[in-house]
Amino acid sequence: MTAPSRTLGVAFSDARDVSYAAGVVVRADGTPDGVAFARCTVGGTDATDAALDCWRALDREDVRHVACAGVAPAWFNLLDLDRLREALDRPVYAVSYEASPGLEPALRDAFDGDALAERLATYRSLPPRVPVSSADADGGDAPDGGEPRFVRAVGLDPERAAAAVRALTRDGFRRCEPLRIAALAASAHREAVTASDPPGATDAP
Repeated sequence: MTAPSRTLGVAFSDARDVSYAAGVVVRADGTPDGVAFARCTVGGTDATDAALDCWRALDREDVRHVACAGVAPAWFNLLDLDRLREALDRPVYAVSYEASPGLEPALRDAFDGDALAERLATYRSLPPRVPVSSADADGGDAPDGGEPRFVRAVGLDPERAAAAVRALTRDGFRRCEPLRIAALAASAHREAVTASDPPGATDAP
Protein backbone atom coordinates (compact mmCIF):
# COMPACT_ATOMS: atom_id res chain seq x y z
CA MET A 1 0.00 0.00 0.00
CA THR A 2 1.28 3.45 -0.89
CA ALA A 3 1.09 6.25 1.65
CA PRO A 4 -2.17 8.24 1.76
CA SER A 5 -1.88 11.55 -0.07
CA ARG A 6 -2.44 13.43 3.20
CA THR A 7 -2.68 12.15 6.76
CA LEU A 8 -3.67 14.07 9.87
CA GLY A 9 -1.40 13.11 12.76
CA VAL A 10 -2.60 13.91 16.29
CA ALA A 11 -0.30 13.87 19.32
CA PHE A 12 -0.38 15.28 22.85
CA SER A 13 2.17 16.82 25.24
CA ASP A 14 1.30 17.05 28.94
CA ALA A 15 1.82 19.90 31.36
CA ARG A 16 0.63 19.70 34.97
CA ASP A 17 -3.12 19.97 34.47
CA VAL A 18 -3.45 20.48 30.73
CA SER A 19 -2.34 18.45 27.75
CA TYR A 20 -1.55 20.31 24.55
CA ALA A 21 -2.71 18.59 21.36
CA ALA A 22 -1.28 19.20 17.91
CA GLY A 23 -2.89 18.12 14.67
CA VAL A 24 -0.53 18.17 11.69
CA VAL A 25 -1.45 17.42 8.09
CA VAL A 26 1.45 15.58 6.41
CA ARG A 27 1.73 14.76 2.73
CA ALA A 28 2.76 11.35 1.43
CA ASP A 29 6.31 12.61 0.92
CA GLY A 30 6.54 13.64 4.61
CA THR A 31 6.05 17.37 4.07
CA PRO A 32 3.95 19.16 6.75
CA ASP A 33 0.99 20.89 5.15
CA GLY A 34 -0.97 22.46 8.01
CA VAL A 35 -1.04 22.54 11.81
CA ALA A 36 -3.62 23.27 14.50
CA PHE A 37 -3.60 23.14 18.29
CA ALA A 38 -6.09 22.32 21.03
CA ARG A 39 -6.14 21.44 24.74
CA CYS A 40 -7.59 18.79 26.98
CA THR A 41 -7.48 17.99 30.68
CA VAL A 42 -4.85 15.71 32.15
CA GLY A 43 -6.84 12.84 33.64
CA GLY A 44 -10.07 14.00 32.02
CA THR A 45 -12.30 12.63 29.29
CA ASP A 46 -11.96 15.31 26.60
CA ALA A 47 -9.01 14.12 24.48
CA THR A 48 -11.38 13.07 21.70
CA ASP A 49 -12.84 16.58 21.71
CA ALA A 50 -9.34 18.03 21.39
CA ALA A 51 -8.62 15.85 18.35
CA LEU A 52 -11.90 17.00 16.81
CA ASP A 53 -11.01 20.64 17.57
CA CYS A 54 -7.77 20.22 15.61
CA TRP A 55 -9.69 18.73 12.69
CA ARG A 56 -12.23 21.56 12.65
CA ALA A 57 -9.55 24.23 12.88
CA LEU A 58 -7.68 22.77 9.91
CA ASP A 59 -10.81 22.29 7.79
CA ARG A 60 -8.99 19.99 5.36
CA GLU A 61 -11.27 17.84 3.27
CA ASP A 62 -8.23 16.49 1.39
CA VAL A 63 -7.07 14.48 4.42
CA ARG A 64 -7.46 10.76 3.72
CA HIS A 65 -6.41 9.11 7.01
CA VAL A 66 -6.20 10.18 10.67
CA ALA A 67 -3.40 8.77 12.82
CA CYS A 68 -3.30 9.15 16.61
CA ALA A 69 -0.34 8.74 18.96
CA GLY A 70 -1.74 5.99 21.18
CA VAL A 71 -5.19 5.79 22.75
CA ALA A 72 -4.52 7.04 26.30
CA PRO A 73 -2.90 10.47 26.20
CA ALA A 74 -3.04 12.93 29.08
CA TRP A 75 -3.04 10.30 31.85
CA PHE A 76 -5.76 7.95 30.60
CA ASN A 77 -7.80 10.62 28.78
CA LEU A 78 -8.88 7.90 26.37
CA LEU A 79 -9.48 8.51 22.69
CA ASP A 80 -12.77 7.19 21.31
CA LEU A 81 -11.72 5.95 17.86
CA ASP A 82 -15.27 5.03 16.84
CA ARG A 83 -16.45 8.55 17.61
CA LEU A 84 -13.59 10.06 15.63
CA ARG A 85 -14.33 7.80 12.67
CA GLU A 86 -18.01 8.73 12.69
CA ALA A 87 -17.37 12.47 13.08
CA LEU A 88 -14.57 12.72 10.52
CA ASP A 89 -15.76 10.12 7.99
CA ARG A 90 -12.16 9.00 7.54
CA PRO A 91 -10.23 5.87 8.54
CA VAL A 92 -8.73 6.39 12.00
CA TYR A 93 -5.90 4.44 13.56
CA ALA A 94 -3.82 4.70 16.71
CA VAL A 95 -0.17 3.67 16.82
CA SER A 96 1.66 2.49 19.94
CA TYR A 97 5.16 1.22 20.60
CA GLU A 98 5.18 -0.97 23.70
CA ALA A 99 4.03 -4.52 24.32
CA SER A 100 1.29 -4.40 26.96
CA PRO A 101 -1.15 -6.73 28.72
CA GLY A 102 -3.79 -4.01 28.37
CA LEU A 103 -4.84 -0.88 30.24
CA GLU A 104 -7.61 -2.29 32.42
CA PRO A 105 -5.37 -2.98 35.47
CA ALA A 106 -3.92 0.54 35.33
CA LEU A 107 -7.38 2.07 34.91
CA ARG A 108 -8.65 0.15 37.93
CA ASP A 109 -5.70 1.37 39.98
CA ALA A 110 -6.24 5.00 38.99
CA PHE A 111 -10.04 5.35 38.98
CA ASP A 112 -13.18 3.97 40.56
CA GLY A 113 -16.94 4.43 40.38
CA ASP A 114 -18.39 6.29 37.41
CA ALA A 115 -14.98 7.61 36.34
CA LEU A 116 -13.72 4.04 35.99
CA ALA A 117 -16.89 2.80 34.29
CA GLU A 118 -16.74 5.56 31.66
CA ARG A 119 -13.11 4.85 30.84
CA LEU A 120 -13.59 1.11 30.74
CA ALA A 121 -16.49 1.53 28.31
CA THR A 122 -14.33 3.64 25.99
CA TYR A 123 -11.37 1.29 26.31
CA ARG A 124 -13.43 -1.83 25.64
CA SER A 125 -14.90 -0.22 22.52
CA LEU A 126 -11.46 -0.01 20.92
CA PRO A 127 -10.46 -2.50 18.24
CA PRO A 128 -7.65 -4.94 19.09
CA ARG A 129 -4.03 -4.03 18.55
CA VAL A 130 -2.33 -5.56 15.52
CA PRO A 131 1.47 -5.66 15.17
CA VAL A 132 3.01 -3.57 12.41
CA SER A 133 5.21 -6.14 10.70
CA SER A 134 8.92 -5.38 10.61
CA ALA A 135 9.08 -6.42 6.95
CA ASP A 136 7.58 -4.50 4.08
CA ALA A 137 5.70 -6.02 1.16
CA ASP A 138 8.95 -6.63 -0.73
CA GLY A 139 10.54 -8.54 2.12
CA GLY A 140 12.92 -5.78 3.15
CA ASP A 141 13.62 -4.55 6.64
CA ALA A 142 11.37 -1.86 8.05
CA PRO A 143 12.91 1.44 9.24
CA ASP A 144 12.25 0.58 12.88
CA GLY A 145 14.89 -2.16 12.85
CA GLY A 146 12.45 -4.68 14.25
CA GLU A 147 11.31 -2.64 17.29
CA PRO A 148 7.64 -3.32 18.05
CA ARG A 149 4.84 -1.15 16.75
CA PHE A 150 1.13 -1.78 17.03
CA VAL A 151 -1.93 -0.31 15.37
CA ARG A 152 -5.65 -0.15 16.24
CA ALA A 153 -7.75 0.72 13.19
CA VAL A 154 -11.34 1.81 12.65
CA GLY A 155 -12.78 2.15 9.16
CA LEU A 156 -9.80 0.40 7.59
CA ASP A 157 -8.50 -3.14 7.59
CA PRO A 158 -5.76 -3.25 10.27
CA GLU A 159 -3.25 -4.73 7.84
CA ARG A 160 -3.85 -1.82 5.48
CA ALA A 161 -3.44 0.60 8.38
CA ALA A 162 -0.16 -1.11 9.27
CA ALA A 163 0.95 -0.80 5.66
CA ALA A 164 0.13 2.92 5.70
CA VAL A 165 2.18 3.35 8.87
CA ARG A 166 5.14 1.62 7.22
CA ALA A 167 4.78 3.72 4.08
CA LEU A 168 4.78 6.93 6.12
CA THR A 169 7.86 6.03 8.18
CA ARG A 170 11.21 7.38 7.04
CA ASP A 171 14.42 5.39 7.15
CA GLY A 172 16.02 5.56 10.57
CA PHE A 173 12.82 6.52 12.43
CA ARG A 174 10.42 4.45 14.46
CA ARG A 175 7.43 6.82 14.33
CA CYS A 176 5.63 7.58 11.09
CA GLU A 177 6.01 11.16 9.91
CA PRO A 178 2.49 12.42 10.79
CA LEU A 179 2.95 11.30 14.41
CA ARG A 180 6.62 12.27 14.69
CA ILE A 181 5.91 15.79 13.47
CA ALA A 182 2.72 16.11 15.52
CA ALA A 183 4.61 15.10 18.67
CA LEU A 184 7.27 17.73 17.99
CA ALA A 185 4.61 20.37 17.38
CA ALA A 186 2.67 19.47 20.53
CA SER A 187 5.81 19.62 22.68
CA ALA A 188 6.92 22.94 21.17
CA HIS A 189 3.44 24.40 21.66
CA ARG A 190 3.35 23.30 25.31
CA GLU A 191 6.78 24.77 25.97
CA ALA A 192 5.88 28.07 24.29
CA VAL A 193 2.58 28.41 26.13
CA THR A 194 3.87 27.45 29.56
CA ALA A 195 6.97 29.65 29.17
CA SER A 196 4.74 32.66 28.50
CA ASP A 197 2.57 32.08 31.58
CA PRO A 198 3.12 34.68 34.33
CA PRO A 199 4.55 33.43 37.66
CA GLY A 200 1.94 31.56 39.65
CA ALA A 201 -0.32 30.96 36.66
CA THR A 202 -2.02 27.60 36.34
CA ASP A 203 -2.43 25.44 33.27
CA ALA A 204 -6.20 25.82 33.24
CA PRO A 205 -7.59 25.79 29.69
